[in-house]
Amino acid sequence: MTRYLRAAFILWVILRYGLDELALSGFRVTRGLARIVRLGRRLDAPRGQRLRQAFEHLGPIFVKFGQVLSTRRDLMPSDIADELALLQDRVPPFPAEVAVATIERAFRRPIDTIFESFEREPVASASIAQVHFATLRLRTGELKEVAVKVLRPGVLPVIDKDLDLMRMMARWVERLSYDARRLKPREVVAEFDKYLHDELDLVREAANAAQLRRNMASLHLVLIPEMYWDFVHPEVIVMERMEGVPISQVDRLVTAGVDLRQLARDGVTIFFTQVFRDGFFHADMHPGNIQVSVQQGTFGRYISLDFGIIGTLTEYDKEYLAQNFTAFFRRDYKRVAELHIESGWVPPGTRVDELEGAVRTVCEPYFDRPLKEISLGMVLMRLFQMSRRFNVDIQPQLVLLQKTLLNIEGLGRQLDPELDLWSTAKPFLERWMLDQVGPHKLWEELRDQAPRYAKILPELPHLMHKYLRRERGLLRREADDLIAELKKTNRLLQGIIYGGVGFALGLIVMQFVVRIRLF
Repeated sequence: MTRYLRAAFILWVILRYGLDELALSGFRVTRGLARIVRLGRRLDAPRGQRLRQAFEHLGPIFVKFGQVLSTRRDLMPSDIADELALLQDRVPPFPAEVAVATIERAFRRPIDTIFESFEREPVASASIAQVHFATLRLRTGELKEVAVKVLRPGVLPVIDKDLDLMRMMARWVERLSYDARRLKPREVVAEFDKYLHDELDLVREAANAAQLRRNMASLHLVLIPEMYWDFVHPEVIVMERMEGVPISQVDRLVTAGVDLRQLARDGVTIFFTQVFRDGFFHADMHPGNIQVSVQQGTFGRYISLDFGIIGTLTEYDKEYLAQNFTAFFRRDYKRVAELHIESGWVPPGTRVDELEGAVRTVCEPYFDRPLKEISLGMVLMRLFQMSRRFNVDIQPQLVLLQKTLLNIEGLGRQLDPELDLWSTAKPFLERWMLDQVGPHKLWEELRDQAPRYAKILPELPHLMHKYLRRERGLLRREADDLIAELKKTNRLLQGIIYGGVGFALGLIVMQFVVRIRLF
């Protein structure tokens, strides 16, 4: 019943903000129908504003959908993209009193005894939580400028209702469309369910941030805030305050002297390092979560924020993706086709030459072009058409990676429209592939296993002696069992032979007796 009520509410929001008229007016053949459905409703606000307000009204999942759309200025009008960009850090905040009550309940102390100062006005408000600045006194007595992230109250029931509705819609879609079944909508919804619920646990977010901070420490391209673990709770986390310019404010970055082209290349390097070296990547990289430092000593470095959604890849996933990317960059479409068949993404009977030709047709026109001339949306659409022809199964575990790639493209388009994504990523991937099969990788694996081998090595003679004794005992027991079985077999054979001989002798005697009686 709850699902139907939520569906009715979504329909009411669509009608209230005129999204039905907005959709119909986008097609020439339905513009007349759009004017009809507009009758009796006042839709004076701009279309982008109406769409943004509808997403805000519908809740966190729709806000996140709007955040992704805001980075795709190549696929949607600028007025709508500008409005949806406001979703990234301007979602209406909840009252400061509620935030203070949540903090005091989490740490069981009055807020004045936790912080030296606390700003009641939030500096950012998103779909899941909002952030306040404060000053914290550490155990050492040192004062630290911190950011306090507080979970939005009542957000979990809303997300559960939306996910329940999405699961129901996924089942309907699977029953009605064969193409949709290949996209595995129920598995995709399950993936989003997992990641959204992970995002609601701020302790998990703090742990994600700590892991990323360790992983990125040697790269010197990105700053990640330190977590203060004495003040980490599922509903509240206190972290180092970061000062930077939002990456969407390109004019401010240019005025500060930031090299936008280098910044774009650094972003690609950070992404591919997290994906292919670590298999642990920031999967919510919309502009509201990324800033650029203009402070002395860290000038020009990225600042990453909001670590609720993290993507992970197995070694198999990384190797498969790296080989695909490398083959793409080398235009080795035959290898791409072979990888799809080897991985089981396409039926085993698929002809390699046919799949190779289809991939070449999709990808070849996009090489040697600057990013501004490439629409990844168009590439994905043509790949989908190709995948439908060859019955390709879309892998749901890569959904977050695909979403992050879209965000990366949107950021790269803003910073440097001339960025050649292929030439920027190709050397990195080729070097990564060499590291995976070269002597350096072998040495790393031996080094990682050294403590284990060091523990086993002194015990090896004893273990070998014990093994040999056990094997000898087993052999002796097996030999005894074999001899016993042979004796049983011999007795059985002797019995059969004796019985056969006795039977034969009996027949002879009977024949002899019969002959005597006859004669």
